[in-house]
Amino acid sequence: MATTNDIKNGLVLNLDGQLWTVTWFQHHKPGKGGAMVKTTIKNVMTGKIVDKTFNAGLKIETASVDKRDMQFLYHDGDSYVFMDTSNFEQMNISDATVGEAKDFLLDNQEVMVAVNEGNPLYIELPASVELLIQYTEPGLQGDRSSGGTKPATLETGREIQVPLFITTGEKVKVDTRDGSYLGRISS
Repeated sequence: MATTNDIKNGLVLNLDGQLWTVTWFQHHKPGKGGAMVKTTIKNVMTGKIVDKTFNAGLKIETASVDKRDMQFLYHDGDSYVFMDTSNFEQMNISDATVGEAKDFLLDNQEVMVAVNEGNPLYIELPASVELLIQYTEPGLQGDRSSGGTKPATLETGREIQVPLFITTGEKVKVDTRDGSYLGRISS
């Protein structure tokens, strides 16, 4: 148990049997009445984002979330298999829990897995990854007023927009939060 004074970004709360992580908070003292804490919280399982206000000094239940460094080994059809880098134990994580992260996972890649009471909650990827362009059309010069883009398929199967000068077989840096092109990797 904690109080509203302990609220900070990244804290995981247990509200009505569901886990919520604090993404933003502000202590607020209006001119009249008691102090309060305004928060924006995100449901760990569904990703739903909600604004919630707590009265100051209120007791809230927190959840212990263990973040572990793990290495992605392989996808076996039903789940993704990760290995804990500290004790070499393997953990199967469902497709639903991995979610969009699958578009940026390569074999032997290091990720952070958040675990609560032995259950994997979500996967934290690095901010950017380097991936190979599996296929893209050749870019055509001219016929545009500014720098153009074209679709490209990455080695993981994800399709992103890249500048016209990128060719098949090149390595590019991709933002894992929104899948945007960040730059070309020179070999």
